[in-house]
Amino acid sequence: METVIVLFNRDLRVHDHPALAEACARARWVVPLFVVDPGVRARGRGGFLAEAVNDLRASLRDLGGDLVVREGDPVAEAMRVADEVGAQAVWVSGDVTPYARRRERRLAAACAERRLEFRAFPGVTVVPAGELRPLGGDHYRVFTPYWRAWAACGRREVLAAPRLVRVPDGLEPGAAPVPPRVPHGNLRGGETGARRRLELWLKLCLADYDEGHDDLSEDRTSMLSPYLHFGCVSPAEVAARACGRPGAEPFVRQLCWRDFYHQVALAFPGLSRRDYRPRDAGWTDDPEAVEAWKAGMTGIPVVDAGMRQLSTEGWMHNRARLIVGSYLTKRLKVHWRVGGEHFMDLLLDADFANNWGNWQWVAGTGNDTRPNRVLNPVRQARKLDPDGEYVRRYVPELAAVPAPLIHEPWKAVPPIPGYPAPLAPDRMNA
Repeated sequence: METVIVLFNRDLRVHDHPALAEACARARWVVPLFVVDPGVRARGRGGFLAEAVNDLRASLRDLGGDLVVREGDPVAEAMRVADEVGAQAVWVSGDVTPYARRRERRLAAACAERRLEFRAFPGVTVVPAGELRPLGGDHYRVFTPYWRAWAACGRREVLAAPRLVRVPDGLEPGAAPVPPRVPHGNLRGGETGARRRLELWLKLCLADYDEGHDDLSEDRTSMLSPYLHFGCVSPAEVAARACGRPGAEPFVRQLCWRDFYHQVALAFPGLSRRDYRPRDAGWTDDPEAVEAWKAGMTGIPVVDAGMRQLSTEGWMHNRARLIVGSYLTKRLKVHWRVGGEHFMDLLLDADFANNWGNWQWVAGTGNDTRPNRVLNPVRQARKLDPDGEYVRRYVPELAAVPAPLIHEPWKAVPPIPGYPAPLAPDRMNA
């Protein structure tokens, strides 16, 4: 094959990239292409994405190639570049979001019109989303059977980065996105940072992951999820490198949860709009409560700490996400879509499948086998932040409050100045 275009989307890396690897092996010329799509809202992830694209360009240049950057409709721009270089094929990494699937259908149709080959490769998940199916069903609705099937199935080979990427002469690369001056915590986008974090975390932290991953104050999670979302690191490589190490199974199980929600999203495209399992939850419309929740001013310290961490860092500890979600949907009775949209706006790792799957899980409309589960925020905080370190870090009004009261400041006499009374105190023991 003479020339192949590899259209990058949520796969911003050169290691273990099946489409890129095969293009470099089979074609004389390869055109790595990234299209800045005005139809996709980067939201709070714009800076992280721009850093990842710039890092990808640097990696491709180190391999002798480049990243061609265009702006506009991805299908139109891909066809324009294909005409310019006389390409025979356009290859992508397949995805499961409704938008990505529409884009892939449009790309396939446009390629067919020009008699170009279109292929969608694996790479966004460990196991391709539609590959595992239960008997008599199109997808797994419960995690544990999926975990058993996922753990037992064969895996594709993890691929090295290409040795050489040959880009046709005379092709204008285009300007890479400029990261906006918006802080997003301590994480920086790109494969370079992702691989460095993975290496250190596997070496230093994996062994005690199960013991400490719910600890709010220390946060011993890997923080790889933003990199997984943008494909700066391959989930298949993460799983392969973790498996077999001491303490790996609980962490690998989290990678399986990620795959689980991708296969749910593939089978149920309405995951962000409709109840996966309809139930009469009696949702309320309470704009003031919603704004207090978003601002971290609910009067429930662990909830407020989580929400303030989100607004300042674009990140929230995994257990805090469950606590703030349960509080919004189960105690304030606010619809899960409100919380999900706020997370989509601010989280660096706001992945369609995982964000909406988790919000429906915590609201009792999703894949949780115990839909009436309610997390008591005070009990969770006492257990997972016993000395109040997490709360003090993000709620400075409570910095001087002693441990016995920091998770229930409404009991203090006199009241804590500058900190609100709790919302819906009558529901605290629901």
